[in-house]
Formats: sequence, structure tokens, C-alpha cells
Amino acid sequence: MNKLFLIPLLFVFCSSSGQQTDTDYKKRVLEAGELEMLFSYYSQDGQNAAVSGGEGTEELTDATSSLVLKLPLNDDDVLTVDVGVSAYTSASSSNVNPFDGGGLANPFSASSGASKSDVLAYFNPSYTHSSDDRNKVWSAKAYVSNEYDYFSIGFGGSYAYLFNEKNTEVSINVQAFLDGWNPQYPVELRGGFEGNIVGYNPTFNRFDKEGRNSYSASLNISQILSKRLQGSLSIDIVTQNGLLSTPFQRVYFGDVDDFFIEDFQLADDVERLPENRLKLPIGARLNYFANDLLVLRSYYRLYFDDWGITAHTFNLEAPIKLNDTFTLYPTYRYYTQTAADYFYAKEVAQSTFEYYTSDFDLSEYSANQYGFGIQYKDIFTKTKLLLFGLKTVDLRYSYYNRSNGLNASIITLGTTFIID
Repeated sequence: MNKLFLIPLLFVFCSSSGQQTDTDYKKRVLEAGELEMLFSYYSQDGQNAAVSGGEGTEELTDATSSLVLKLPLNDDDVLTVDVGVSAYTSASSSNVNPFDGGGLANPFSASSGASKSDVLAYFNPSYTHSSDDRNKVWSAKAYVSNEYDYFSIGFGGSYAYLFNEKNTEVSINVQAFLDGWNPQYPVELRGGFEGNIVGYNPTFNRFDKEGRNSYSASLNISQILSKRLQGSLSIDIVTQNGLLSTPFQRVYFGDVDDFFIEDFQLADDVERLPENRLKLPIGARLNYFANDLLVLRSYYRLYFDDWGITAHTFNLEAPIKLNDTFTLYPTYRYYTQTAADYFYAKEVAQSTFEYYTSDFDLSEYSANQYGFGIQYKDIFTKTKLLLFGLKTVDLRYSYYNRSNGLNASIITLGTTFIID
């Protein structure tokens, strides 16, 4: 399946609050508990499915819902619990076994078999502690998720230090994910097809490693440059090792004969990628407060890795405050990348190569994303739902288009309630 989380599924809102006013009283980090309810619906389509070797339908829909509960434990400590469920239906991943449906097997149509859909569930608790002067913030977090063929467990922590009268902040964040595959190979490579198709005898070996570990560390420096200008710089180091290939993504070689059942071409092999990868993203933000009604938020990121990909991202958001209640959020994002050293279109790779993939996520392409949103804010939480006071409602829509023909859209609805 090809889940494009290049388009953000959830929107994160950050604010700073709390300062020591005298020796007898300090403002709580979080005055009252908050409950965020988030829902998103994502859909995409394209003609370069990795499941069928770089050619075939990429149609996919995904519905995600999550609850984020923030509870102040005391003046200094906050517990956050984020739980969610994501359910998808994918025409491309249904073709892991294209022959288990009732119709003619074809890479451009979906099978109706079990691999067509899946559900991912996750649980993400975190704990944050702030010092009395609010100049130091520690946090610890954990993560666990599960879907049919993949299990992930993670943990991490961060430390932030504010100085220069809180005009400067330096933070560091580290995290690790220890994941495991339950490999689902293309049906024809599981055995039993060789005797039915004359000449079809692929040289296929199952992966001997089924784990994937990811470790990351990031450094962020933010600075208030003037009354109207704020900037930040971030540097990340990400290293991965283990099974970095996707076991159900087919590859077709240019020096091997083609074999078909119905209209579906049988795999020569699956994607083979190195067992190690190093990623280095460097990002910069610059926010300009034009006036009380308009803020310009810009972001640039340079990314490169040891697989040969170099990428550039530029993002611009211009929140327009209509009044104390409503704010509009027009956004634009541009992305471009070079191809990985191991990317080959269908039937270009040779069987003698060590590494190869036909996943167009690793190809050369550029992409544009256009978005628009509206936020409703109830300053005094006048609207009540049982014991909850409505704080904000956010509705956003984004459209994404790649130069290789993939297009996608996402609509996101978020509501925040204050727990009285």
C-alpha cells in the first residue's frame, strides 16, 4: 500500500504560557484539562503502484480518528494521552493477491481479497514537566501501534531550555522505534505457481531479517528577532537498520521473460534495498507578524540521505484573522526530490543488480500542495457539551499533485474542548 503522509493528517498547535508573577504564586502550565477530537479523510489515485511493479492503480482511501487528552497533574506537570485508529481501503495493496477476487486479475483494478483493507491502531502517551521559572521543560513519551503486517513500539524524550528573557529557546529531542514485520509476499512467490506456468521459476529468497529499527536526534534553536519576526533552525539525524524493503512490492527485470496469469504479470522478485539508511534533514522557519490580522509563516527544508535522494521543501502559510472568533488559513507547499540510486521503472532493473525498487515514492518528482482552512475560536468557551466547554473548531482541506500523476486530497476536522 502507498500511504502518502506527505500531506499532514493532523494539525499541531503550539503555544507558550505561564510565568512566575511573584514568590507566592505561579501560573499553571495548563490551567484546565483539554480534549482534542481529530478526524481526517484521505484519498489518492495514480498509475504507478509499487505493489504491481510500478504500474497499476494507486487508489486508496484512509479514515483516521483520534482523541488527545491533556491533563494537568499539578502546576508543573502535564500528562497527554493520544489514541487513534486508522482504517484504509487500497486497490493497490489488494493486488498482493490479485487472484482472490471474482473478476479478471489486472494491475489497474482492485481485487476483493483480504489484503484490500487494514486497520492501524496506536497509543501514544507522554509526560511533560516544567521548572518553576518555566525556563526548562522535560518530556518523555512512548508509542505503540499495530496493523496486520507491522508492529511498532517507540520511546523518546526531549529537553528545552529558554533564556535571554525567553527570547531564545534551544531544544533537543531523541526517539527510537523498534518495529517488526509479518512479511506478506506476493502470492505467486509463496510457492505453487511454478508447476502451473511453463518456464516460470523465479529465483526468490525470503528476507532473513524481519525487524526494523529507527533512531533519531534533533536539535532546534528558535529566536525572537524583533517584535514582528521570529525564526528557528532545526537539524535532524535519522538512522535506520534492518528490513527497509517492503516485502509485497514487486519488481520486474528487463533481462527475464514475462509470465502472466490472466492480465496480471507475475513477479520476478520483490523490492530489495540496503539494510541501512542515514537521513539528514535541515529545516528553517521564519514567521512575520505583519499586523494584528495577518501572520506570514514560512518553512524551508533541505533533505538528503545515503540512498542518493536530495529533496527541497518550501511551505508558506498566511493565517488571516477576520475577528476574535474566525481565522482563515491559506497554505501552499512545494516539494521536489531526486531519485534514489536503486529506483528503476518497470523492466529496467537487471536480475544481476544487488538492490532495486520500482516504488515511485523513491523516484524523481516534484509536487504541489494547496490548502485552505478555517478556525473558529470560542475565547470564553461559552458553548457547552456536557462537562466540556468548546474552545476551537478547525476545518481544513488540502489538494496534492505529483509530477508523475499521483494526486490526493485530505479533509481534516479538529475540535478542542476544555474540561471544566
